Amino acid sequence: MRKYETMYIIRPDLTEEKYPQVVEKYAALIQNNGGEIVKTDIWGRRRLAYEINKFQEGFYVVVKFLGDAKLPAELERNFRISDDVIRYLVVNEEE
Repeated sequence: MRKYETMYIIRPDLTEEKYPQVVEKYAALIQNNGGEIVKTDIWGRRRLAYEINKFQEGFYVVVKFLGDAKLPAELERNFRISDDVIRYLVVNEEE
């Protein structure tokens, strides 16, 4: 299994109860596709460096996980079609 890290930004106009649901949705996606979550770091609401889709803030989440080579593509596909995520990045952590 390879080490990966993803950071995604959730839209700021969601209710406070919705943020944990979105985080859990992507954690379950990683686990259901054979991945293992090493660490989830929730940064919370932060100001964006530049405006994205008319939003000036976002809810940041960083997840470190282990998985096979197909998992990042599936995760990116789900980020892309989600209305809740405004930006994402998945990177391979090399040792």
